[in-house]
Parts: sequence; C-alpha cells; structure tokens
Amino acid sequence: MKKKKTRIVVIGGGTGLSTILRGLKQYPFDITAIVTVADDGGSSGRLRDDYDIPPPGDVRNVIAALSDVEPLVEQMFQFRFSQSNDLGGHSLGNLMLTALTEITGDFNHAIAEMSKVLNVHGKVIPAANKKVTLHAELIDGTTIVGESKVPSGKAPIKRVFLEPSNLKPLPAAVHAIERADYILIGPGSLYTSIIPNLLVKGIGQAVVKAKGEKIYIANLMTQKGETIHYSVSQHIEAIHEHVGEAFIESVLFNEKDLPSAIYAQYREENAEPVYFDEEKLQQMGVKLIKKEIALIHKGTVRHDAKNLADWLFEYAAQKQQTLQS
Repeated sequence: MKKKKTRIVVIGGGTGLSTILRGLKQYPFDITAIVTVADDGGSSGRLRDDYDIPPPGDVRNVIAALSDVEPLVEQMFQFRFSQSNDLGGHSLGNLMLTALTEITGDFNHAIAEMSKVLNVHGKVIPAANKKVTLHAELIDGTTIVGESKVPSGKAPIKRVFLEPSNLKPLPAAVHAIERADYILIGPGSLYTSIIPNLLVKGIGQAVVKAKGEKIYIANLMTQKGETIHYSVSQHIEAIHEHVGEAFIESVLFNEKDLPSAIYAQYREENAEPVYFDEEKLQQMGVKLIKKEIALIHKGTVRHDAKNLADWLFEYAAQKQQTLQS
C-alpha cells in the first residue's frame, strides 16, 4: 500500500514564503501554497493596474521556489528587465503570468498552466482571484491605502482590511486547508503578507475550522512601519484579532542568538529581533517549539529552509508514530 504524503498548506507571501518552500519541496510533502495578492508596488503593481489582475510578483516567486527546472530556466523566469523604459522593472515571469491570464481569462488558470511548464512541486493558489486593495488604519485615526505604502505609516497599525471586503476564496484553497495535516502560517510581513490572506473570509474561516495542526512560524526580526517592538505573542494576537478567533496551536521560533553585528545593522533600519515572550505564549495555550531555523545570507537574516524542512519532516513522522502506537 502506497504511503500517504503529509499534506502541508503554507499561507503567506513575500520572501519568507518562497524561502521555506525551497526547503519543503525537497521532502515528499503534498504542498499547497496560498499566496497573498495584496501587493501594489513595482512591476506587480503596474501590471495589476494596467490589466486589472491580481499582482503576479509573490505568485511568481513561489512558482520559482517550487519549480524543478534547469537553473538557467528559473533564472530566465526571474529575469528583471532594466535597460528599457517600457519594460524596465518588469520580470519575465510577471509578464508571462499576465499574458497567460489574458489568454485564459483567469489568473488561477494561468498559475496552473505556468506551474505545469515549470514542473512545480505542489499547488500554488492565490488567496483571491481578483484585484484587491489593502488598507491600514493606524492608531492615530489615519488610513493608508495600498500595501506598498503601509510600512511608511507614522503611527502603529490598529488594523488592516481589504477592499472589496466580500472576497470569496477559490474552492481549491478551502479544500486544501480542510484536508491539510499541517497549516503553516508565515513567515513574512505580518500586516502585508500574512494577515491579508486570512482576511479573505472563506480562508480565515476554513483555517479556524481545519483539523490540521496550525503552526505559526515566527518572524526573526521586527519590521519598520509594521511591527516595531513586537513580541511573538503580539504577532499571534494580531492574527487572531483579524480573524476573530484564536486558532494558532503551535509556534516555531529560532532558539539560537544571532551575532551582535547583525543586531547593530538591523538597528540602523529601526528593526530588532522579535522577542520570544515565553510566559505569555504559555498563558495563551500555544505549544512552543524552539529550533535553530535562522541563517545569515549576505548580511541579512533569513529562515533556514533546510533546517525548517528537516524539522517538519521529523515532527510529522514522530506525530504519525504516536498516533499509530
């Protein structure tokens, strides 16, 4: 009898999502990535406005991360034009996804076709199949319109919301969540990459009801304009407040301190390590999992995709053994 693959749903966006997917695809997981479509900056934002489609950038990065093609083909897909006034800033992958959306008449269909071309391990599903705009209400009463402008806010964020607000998720996204063994939330920008997915009501509701274990992968550093001085529990509380219910069962956090030189560098960017407030998390009833999941690449702190995937594979195997014994 063929062994059933562990079903993993990863919800997020930005570099965090694509980073960990590169690790997860090395294992025989059944992977579904649900990707934010709130981006409105750069190449993605221009194509979004010109063609009235969801922004392709985060989806493109996830497709590249999960692809199994020659390095040169992936490099071509990610190639960004720079010498042209018309094409400047656009990546070839963004243009290809836009063209496929125009041809097929459907963004999700375009993603599925591109996934076949690039031999993607798993499924890539947008959180919504239409253009949306992210709004951020700050505690001083002002509202910022547009995902790319949110980090420039002068006051802390009170809440974020989507327009239109009555978005419906794709049935495939809900189905993947319902059957998942593990639902990974993050890592990524809290208010602009993670929460926008869960604001699509059908997705947030499906995650709350899902039987699979919901694991939050804690960010390593705070982010200017979004999470200054935030602890791990504050990240989780913000997610719960936006969804309307507490649902995160476990949190995976980096256990090893980073070099002091890295801290100094991030301080210049008004960022600092996310504080692991263990006692508060225990009071919240969240299971704490501490592993070495950070690495430094070109002076930047990133999640270690290999260590994270290694941990999840072992964790799932141990849990399966416990259930069978």
